[in-house]
Amino acid sequence: MAKTASAFEIGLLYSAGIVQGLALVTFPAASAIFTSPTGFNLSGTRYGAMFIPQVVLAILASALGPRLARGLGLRGVLLLGLCCDLLSMALLTISPLLIGTGGAFVLLCAATAALGAGFGAAVMALNTLVEGYFPARADAAVLALNALLGLGTALAPVLVALFTGLGIWWALPALMTLLLALLVFLLFHARLEVPYPAAGAESGLPSRFWIYAAAVLLYGLVETLCGNWSTLYLSTQRHVPVQSASFALTAFWVMVTIGRVIIALLQRVLSTQWIYVALPVLLAAAFQFIARTESASGGIASFAAAGFACSAILPLSISFGGTEFPTRAATISGELIAFYQIGYGIAAFGVGPLRGIGGLEYSAVFSAGSVIAVALGIMALAVIRSPRSSGSINVKR
Repeated sequence: MAKTASAFEIGLLYSAGIVQGLALVTFPAASAIFTSPTGFNLSGTRYGAMFIPQVVLAILASALGPRLARGLGLRGVLLLGLCCDLLSMALLTISPLLIGTGGAFVLLCAATAALGAGFGAAVMALNTLVEGYFPARADAAVLALNALLGLGTALAPVLVALFTGLGIWWALPALMTLLLALLVFLLFHARLEVPYPAAGAESGLPSRFWIYAAAVLLYGLVETLCGNWSTLYLSTQRHVPVQSASFALTAFWVMVTIGRVIIALLQRVLSTQWIYVALPVLLAAAFQFIARTESASGGIASFAAAGFACSAILPLSISFGGTEFPTRAATISGELIAFYQIGYGIAAFGVGPLRGIGGLEYSAVFSAGSVIAVALGIMALAVIRSPRSSGSINVKR
């Protein structure tokens, strides 16, 4: 049964998506600061290890979120997630005070841990709420939410570059702390009391869930490869100026956002199933261009292409899962976000050791991304083959 919400409440949900995107990418957008000798001076391996607490807490929050929602409601889980985001940004704001001390890395890990908990809880709740409010247009609604989340991720590198140029990079997390405090206040006083689906208490996961899980895990790998390592790749191996490398990361997230908007519009005339399958093919090609780029303009263009290819894969995975298993929408959403975070963690931490121990260049790692994209395409084909609707998921909207 469809739930109803006021325009103000819907606006709060979509605003939360933008703010969550900003918070999520603030850390990788500041990668040059974390690894700079004049900044935190972290090695590539320590920089990657900084994201381990984020991944662990995001997985736990995503997996436990549906259970918490039975007692707290989805609104309560959303508020809890945003409060964790607020704590993360507050810790990052004060982190420059500890540069040069042993406590700096510990504080950064605490900040990423809080961000992981916030992301896992908030995104699970947001996706489930939006699906519940717009059951007849779930694909478009989830794509729109994730487009706004993508808008936040695209803004983060631009704002980091802007504030870094002014010598006050920490102003972004300070601003984020204030925005999150305002959002928490407004949501606390909003009437977002959407009951947790009673059928969500069903035990176990359907066998086809693991196909979705494999798809989003692979997606987490390729998205994070671009999102966390593009700036370091272009600035260190290709000797692109840091500001231009930041623009490449911005181009990636901008095209993630634009792609979600375009596909949300196209889904009225084109099958979202085959868009879903075609995107990994485009992504495989984009990785080959990334691995061969030699210039700032080439880096910006190739990462923009990768961003478009990444755009709809995660939101469509979530909405397809909700369509196939409507009585377990919250559980499916939470578990898929958890597997996405596993992929995120592997890519965020794994690239550093691959380079340090295996001696691989960044370009070789990005070239290998094509193999992952092909595997993702195979999983996408398996996802759209649903036994519940004569061989394919019924996604007519």
